[in-house]
Amino acid sequence: MSYALLNGHLLPAAEVHMHLPNRGLQFNDGFFETMVFEHGQVRWSKQHLARMQRAAAALHLQLPTTLGNAPSLGQALAALASPIGGAARIRLQFWRAGGGLYAPKTNQAEWLATAAPFVASDTPIGSAGFAQGISTQYSAVSFCKGPYALHYVLAAQEREARGLGELLLLDSKGHVAEAVSAALLWIRNEELFTPAPESGCVAGVRQAHLLQVAQAKGIRCHLGLYRPEEVLAADAVFTANVAGIRNIQQLASATYKQTEHPLLDALRHWEKQD
Repeated sequence: MSYALLNGHLLPAAEVHMHLPNRGLQFNDGFFETMVFEHGQVRWSKQHLARMQRAAAALHLQLPTTLGNAPSLGQALAALASPIGGAARIRLQFWRAGGGLYAPKTNQAEWLATAAPFVASDTPIGSAGFAQGISTQYSAVSFCKGPYALHYVLAAQEREARGLGELLLLDSKGHVAEAVSAALLWIRNEELFTPAPESGCVAGVRQAHLLQVAQAKGIRCHLGLYRPEEVLAADAVFTANVAGIRNIQQLASATYKQTEHPLLDALRHWEKQD
């Protein structure tokens, strides 16, 4: 039997009923986090909590105190994750309580957490291309997951229609932003590059952790606005999210000879030690 946490109450998933009005459904007034729960705690909890708190501030939402720090977050999710018997993939959804039209009546948040077995995704991406039908849009909430979810649905549809392993999104000015559901990073001359938030990309949790680890080891890291040709000229290109790090073997016309770059191998090793 699968379970869910609705506002802190553990229920069989079949018994979860969402009451109306629901501003998450009606106005997409909220955000979500996808995280991995293992050994009684959330991986990269520091980065998840930072993004959650930043998203709540941007949306003027008051998060429950039971989810406000790493120990309480782990304690709240433990009962949901334990029946899985191993690492769990948790989706934590927040939306504004109450009704109203565009102007809300409260800043209180409601929340729902669901769990499934975690499946790592570290296999190489055979082919990737640049999106043609959808672009990212920078805004005060583009860094968090949820407000622009439809963009990624459309991007995933384009990826499937073109038969690609991954699709890289550009912003409206042609700068590289991210993959469909992962951050984009690349290596050139033993330095690490990734798009800046101004590209409209989601502020990736794994991305933030990798940059922290790399900087601690003295690796030069760059966040900026980059054209596709700068990525095509990289020594190695990879995506990163909570499911894994995946190196790209071919992007558009570029084939990367160093798909298993020594620095990428080192980053994976350093992450495990952190």
